[in-house]
Amino acid sequence: MGRKTKHPILNTLINLISQRLITALAFFIGTGLLIIFTNLQSSDGFTKIPKSIHSELIISLLPSSPLKPHPLPSTLAQWQDNTNSGDYFSQVTTTEVGYLVWSQFPVRVYVEPPKTANEKQAQAWVNAVLQGVEEWSNYLPLRRVEQPEIADITIVRKAPPLQISPGSNITRARSAQTTYELYTSNKVLSHRFTILLSPSQTGEYLIAAARHEFGHALGIWGHSPQQTDALYFSQVRNPSPISHRDVNTLKRVYEQPTTLGWSLVDNSKIN
Repeated sequence: MGRKTKHPILNTLINLISQRLITALAFFIGTGLLIIFTNLQSSDGFTKIPKSIHSELIISLLPSSPLKPHPLPSTLAQWQDNTNSGDYFSQVTTTEVGYLVWSQFPVRVYVEPPKTANEKQAQAWVNAVLQGVEEWSNYLPLRRVEQPEIADITIVRKAPPLQISPGSNITRARSAQTTYELYTSNKVLSHRFTILLSPSQTGEYLIAAARHEFGHALGIWGHSPQQTDALYFSQVRNPSPISHRDVNTLKRVYEQPTTLGWSLVDNSKIN
């Protein structure tokens, strides 16, 4: 006969916690939602949000299948830097699922028209954002979409949450924020990005912010130490266009292994 505890209240509490953990786990697996990270840099921060207990639990459930590279998209395969400008690939951070590369093209982009501006102002904002975004189309295939639900990357005119400076309780505003979310679709691990651009950004600084954040969303999950690169870690008075070093870095990222875009089922074990 099983031994009975002398603490029925403790027994009830343990059973309740177990049931809730099972329910929560079933919810996360059922929806396919895995984890959300954020990237904030010097003008926008670039600090990874600490993972929650649920996030760590879901990531731990991913199969330990080997990371594999995808074939280079033709636009990057054809890219040659005759200036030998180098890159800043060493500054790019990998993640729990490998490098954040896209494998299905064109990458679908949705730019949400501002809801708090009149039609003329809203269109001017969208046009400026698209100017920064479309510069990247020379290196990866992109397509603008009008339906946010099918977008791979969504860009919104919205103030990012305040950032708490490391080592203090001082908060400060940011000009932009880029976050990504992992999910599963047909047993394939996928991701999508959301970019927030502060309403305070205007003119060439808005274009530069869109260009910079979109570089992160295409897979450059890090910053350049040189002001002449679009992914320089801080906002400057005269923003740079996409440089050879930016493209060299992007190409190296797309040569790296990842679990994104691959099936979570190990086909080698299927008879």
